[in-house]
Amino acid sequence: MWFANFFIAGSVTMVLPFISLFIDSFGNFSDSYVQSWSGWIFGITFVAAFIFSPIWGRVGDKYGRKKLLIFFAIGLGLSVFLMGFATNVWQLFILRLFMGMFTGFIPMSQALISTQTPQSVAGRVLGSLQTGSITGSLMGPLLGGALADAFGFATTFKWVSITIFISAIIVALGVKEKRMEYADDKDHKAYSRREVIMHIVKHPVLLVVMLVSTLVQVAHFSIQPILSLYVEEIHGPASIAFFSGMAFSAAGLGNLLMTRNWGKLGDRVGYIKILIILLFMAGIVYFPGAFVTNIWQLVILRFLLGVSIGGIIPLRIAYIRQEAPLSMQGEVLGYNTSLRFLGNIIGPALGGMLAGFYGFSAVFFVTSGLLVLSGVIMLVAWYKHEFAGSKQRSHSLSS
Repeated sequence: MWFANFFIAGSVTMVLPFISLFIDSFGNFSDSYVQSWSGWIFGITFVAAFIFSPIWGRVGDKYGRKKLLIFFAIGLGLSVFLMGFATNVWQLFILRLFMGMFTGFIPMSQALISTQTPQSVAGRVLGSLQTGSITGSLMGPLLGGALADAFGFATTFKWVSITIFISAIIVALGVKEKRMEYADDKDHKAYSRREVIMHIVKHPVLLVVMLVSTLVQVAHFSIQPILSLYVEEIHGPASIAFFSGMAFSAAGLGNLLMTRNWGKLGDRVGYIKILIILLFMAGIVYFPGAFVTNIWQLVILRFLLGVSIGGIIPLRIAYIRQEAPLSMQGEVLGYNTSLRFLGNIIGPALGGMLAGFYGFSAVFFVTSGLLVLSGVIMLVAWYKHEFAGSKQRSHSLSS
């Protein structure tokens, strides 16, 4: 699964640094037109993913996840291949929409590994799995930028689709899924959709973890579609795709170095405590991005952002693994993924709009505020429902 995630993440992120440049190559458009369309074309993938994630999560719980992963990889590969033949923004828009239906590969692989892993080491194992997708995300933009500079945008899309098809082969031949047998106990009984939703609602901290997923993704994705345009503004047009790739990849490197350590720390001291610290860290690191004057300052800040955001995904999934019965985990993770994709929809549109109306610096200010707000919401929920509750219990036991 590590290698499959590596290829999927690498392939999908290869094309991210130059989507706005690819749109620009379709005709002679104004900057605001390109920025707005970059936001919509980037975000539409996640509209489809938002709708389909809980459905795929439930299907995975019922019929197994391996077949779904192969299906996702083939769908992704096909849509990326066809993007190489796009000649206008509407064709690219429709293909990105189609791609969104199959975008759940990495979350589905996390659900697969989560349900096959002992609870006590879930953070570390999911952190290790995360390094696969991060390594791919790290190398993808750099390689994609270099390929685009050398061979052009359309050819890069066609080459990228090959590595996605390789992921389907890796899963088909290399992954053995241990299917869960249904029984009458809490972890193995079949739950209705209503019971799953009620379980989430009755666990306030779990609900907040899932809602914060949206805010974190809004923050993380607000700069993504316009990052190459920001790099061009501070660095100039020379080797723009390569330097955009470098700015993208810097966050991946920070992520890669720390994600497993954050997972291990979460296993030891509690997932929510580390999550709160990381949210505040990310908010503080994002703010100075508005004031950078050269590409290297941006790269360093992106690296520090990666360090702080690195643990957020595995910690969230490990916490869900801890709080949700085994037989509903896929569906709960599906809702969590859906909320993440909702953030992926809002983020690029918000970033494109803010950049278009108020300039790039506004995107950094708003994003920083959202991350700090997420930290505050998480801290209040944890203090009220977990910390204060455990204090009260220990006090009543001692008396």
